[in-house]
Amino acid sequence: MYRRIEDFVRDWQYEVDITAKVMGALTEASLAQTVVPGHRTLGRIAWHLAQSIPEMMCQAGLSLSEVDPNGPVPGSLAEIRQGYESVAAALAGEVNAKWKDADLEKEDNMYGETWKRGLTLRALLMHQSHHRGQMTVLMRQAGLRVPGIYGPALEDWAAYGQPVPAV
Repeated sequence: MYRRIEDFVRDWQYEVDITAKVMGALTEASLAQTVVPGHRTLGRIAWHLAQSIPEMMCQAGLSLSEVDPNGPVPGSLAEIRQGYESVAAALAGEVNAKWKDADLEKEDNMYGETWKRGLTLRALLMHQSHHRGQMTVLMRQAGLRVPGIYGPALEDWAAYGQPVPAV
């Protein structure tokens, strides 16, 4: 749970940059990739990251209109990336402008439970990390190079002059 706005904003920006890096490695063709038929596509998961920001944070009293939380998946990768980047930036701005550290202790009804706003921010961040991990699996299945996130990806080891770790 976050207790200071500046801590969330710092972590959020770091995670947004990683997510933008992952989205930057996608291709238009990869957006249709699924684990199995009938599950979310890679494009749908990427758009879900954008939509979940206003969906969750509007329940906590913020107003984010850059992305419709109920709208369809855009028709292009560029639109998905632009939507995500604009709403992610807007969230940081809204939190900085409208909340003080004490507001992180306020409680809101979230999915039938009562969450402190500091918990909601943490849940949003972890939700993004969870789905970003799903995206990297689908990227591998689609034949894309996965960027390093919290450390080197498989292809990064050679760039570091190191052998690939044994699996």
